[in-house]
Amino acid sequence: MLSVDEARSRILERLRPLGAEIVPLTEAWGRVAAAPLPARLDNPPADLSAMDGYAVRGHDTAAPGRLRLVGTAPAGHPFDGFVGPGECVRLYTGSVMPAGSDSVLIQENAARDGDEVTACESVAPGRHVRRRGQDFSVGDALVPAGRRLGARDVGIAAAGNHAWVAVHRRPRIAVLATGDELALPGEAIPRGGVVNSNTPMLSALIRAGGGVPVLLPPVPDDVSAIAGAVEGLDGIDMLLTLGGASVGDYDLVQQGLARRGLQLDFWKIAMRPGKPLMHGHVGADVPVLGLPGNPVSALVCALLFLLPALQRLSGEPEGDPERERAVLGSPLGANDARADHLRASLTRLPDGQLQATPFPRQDSGMLRRLADSEALVLRAPHAPAAARGEPVEILRLDRYGI
Repeated sequence: MLSVDEARSRILERLRPLGAEIVPLTEAWGRVAAAPLPARLDNPPADLSAMDGYAVRGHDTAAPGRLRLVGTAPAGHPFDGFVGPGECVRLYTGSVMPAGSDSVLIQENAARDGDEVTACESVAPGRHVRRRGQDFSVGDALVPAGRRLGARDVGIAAAGNHAWVAVHRRPRIAVLATGDELALPGEAIPRGGVVNSNTPMLSALIRAGGGVPVLLPPVPDDVSAIAGAVEGLDGIDMLLTLGGASVGDYDLVQQGLARRGLQLDFWKIAMRPGKPLMHGHVGADVPVLGLPGNPVSALVCALLFLLPALQRLSGEPEGDPERERAVLGSPLGANDARADHLRASLTRLPDGQLQATPFPRQDSGMLRRLADSEALVLRAPHAPAAARGEPVEILRLDRYGI
């Protein structure tokens, strides 16, 4: 059986970022930049007032500091004249600094009587002025390629005068659930049947990872039905199968995909939950990731393998799921030959440390335990017994939108 790290490496090694498309900036949130976004203008575009007040020549504000008002310049309406000795111009936050002025006398420090303004305090040259380009200048890098665009990135791209941006295409992930027992949520459940929670759960995770789920109709445990379900995969960037990936009498995904030219890479990983995970390629080199049918196992495997694959396809620099440190809230026995991923709750101790407490029952069929979990406690193969308070590594589930 492969280790978790080796399996993830083999899944990623043949994946490449998808091509770019141009989208309006208003639709770019959550997309991954396919090219750097340089500034197309200076910000601010001119010397601007940082406060409401009066544009002045700083040395004119020394006592007695009496000034003659020669104009008004609201934001967006620059003053076309020149501020000469003993003169000032009324302006507001964001107003362009008039020629001849070098600082702003804020209104709280000024007394006005008609067209005469008295400076109650002297102003140093340059005070309360936002200089042209002090934020960024033409050509400065604003957003690097490979960045998943958040609201702040969209904001700075707009400030840099980008109305359209090049982003990587969203990965289209076909989702195929298999099993005679599956019923859709809300449908009548036949005798011996179960609700198919995997498809909506994994579809949500695909969206959280920046992909587009393409839902194929669930198929029964039948080789021909499985082969027929994936007959046409045009426009699909990855096939995700749910269930039937092992080698039991009714685990028929491998046989069904073999009729479509499956090139199998591996199907067993030394981990718990999630040992029967399959990887290969079908058709015109479409990658296949076969997750276990158990919903807990499916989600843990999706976190470890599907999300990094989505990052690679999306053009985002992928990495191993981010690990954090915590201390155990309860003791654990020695581990066996498989890497363990224990569902756990989190609390913050008085000293600031995170405490992770694995649930007493770790049955991979307990979806409620997964829903209540805040983290996975990671345990290496053959890890020795650990006492309460010992350090452990965890994966915070809230970091991944799941």
